[in-house]
Amino acid sequence: MTPVHVLAHGLGGRTDLPLDAVAAIAGGGLAVAASFLALTVAWKRPRLHPDAGRPLPPALARLLDAPALTAAGRALALAATALVVAVAFAGPASDTRNLAPWALFVTFWVGLVPASVLLGPVWRRVNPLRTLHAALCRATRTPPSGRRALPERVGYRPAAAWLTGFVWLELVAPHRSDPRLVGALILAYAACNLALAWWFGRDWFTRGDGFEAYSSLLARMCPIGRRGDGALVLRTPLTGLMRGGPEPGLTATACVLIGSTGFDGVTRTTYWRGNVDPSSVPAGTLGLAAAVGAVALLYAAALWLSARLTGQDARTMPARFAATLLPIALGYTVAHYFSFFVLEGQTTAILASDPFGTGLDLLGSTGNRVDYDLAGPTLIAQVQVNAIVLGHIAGTIAAHDLALRGPGRAARGQLPIAAVMVALTCAGLFALLSG
Repeated sequence: MTPVHVLAHGLGGRTDLPLDAVAAIAGGGLAVAASFLALTVAWKRPRLHPDAGRPLPPALARLLDAPALTAAGRALALAATALVVAVAFAGPASDTRNLAPWALFVTFWVGLVPASVLLGPVWRRVNPLRTLHAALCRATRTPPSGRRALPERVGYRPAAAWLTGFVWLELVAPHRSDPRLVGALILAYAACNLALAWWFGRDWFTRGDGFEAYSSLLARMCPIGRRGDGALVLRTPLTGLMRGGPEPGLTATACVLIGSTGFDGVTRTTYWRGNVDPSSVPAGTLGLAAAVGAVALLYAAALWLSARLTGQDARTMPARFAATLLPIALGYTVAHYFSFFVLEGQTTAILASDPFGTGLDLLGSTGNRVDYDLAGPTLIAQVQVNAIVLGHIAGTIAAHDLALRGPGRAARGQLPIAAVMVALTCAGLFALLSG
């Protein structure tokens, strides 16, 4: 029997959030505008240097870089993935009782965000596809570097395409929580990326595997990072965004992340729920494409105008500043998935206690219910609003510092960027609070 329950995602219910919508939207926009004005007055030279940071104690650095830790992480990730796939096909048919959809859409997809921001590029380190790729290369006597180098101009575009497909699956596709479909999609994703990595080499995963690229991009904001010489350092989180060189496909990736969470918010507004059939795949697909396209258009227009004001090359500006969109993407993700992760994420632990539905109680949680008192409306509202506002302020700071490294008239050239930051803040808060 095909499951009919669809996993809730994103913001969940928001009609009980104890906030004055007008005051929150106006206050958020003013906070971002005030931060820009303060930066133009007090931040006159670049302060975020990519190689800055305090080296970690040698013993801690050796522990974090230990090959044994990597091997243990890869073994655990591979075993967990195999379990999820096995449960998807052999576990209960109902998505309310099957571990696989919850493990994919909640624990992995949402949990990858705090893991990457707090711990660094964890998925790159434990990616089970890298483990399988190494075994495949040994079995076929193929060098890990592959048969042909991936052209540099491709950049993050494959990752952007994979992430677009995943958010469409999460937000639009029918029967997306069907455990059998989840299992089939995990296997298909693995097979496709393994084949591409076998041909292009293990470097494919860095920018071609959507989830590894996503984790690594978020990890640029981790307080623990690496200097150019490879040393682990404790740093200001935004310094990881200061590479400054154009990175092909990064703009598209960031716009997909921001636009998709924005679309998730739009689908929960009173207008959308009252005028659009939530089961309509064409409407959902067009809405998602429009949301991503609107973010990309706003960003491109702001950077084009900024280039005109500063005399820079308008063709390279969007790619050069693309990394400064990552704090905004992080803020939107936290706002839209915080309650989902904290509340619905409990289901993963509950179902993991009896993964195949045979009556086991491995973790002592079988039969437990989700504790919805763990995060009340006030806490959820505070986290959501502050995440959006602080994400835009962080993006404004990063863009300002990066602009100071270019030609003169930095403040004047940033006016269009600041205007877009304020507009996106207000739009994000509107979608958040108008349910």
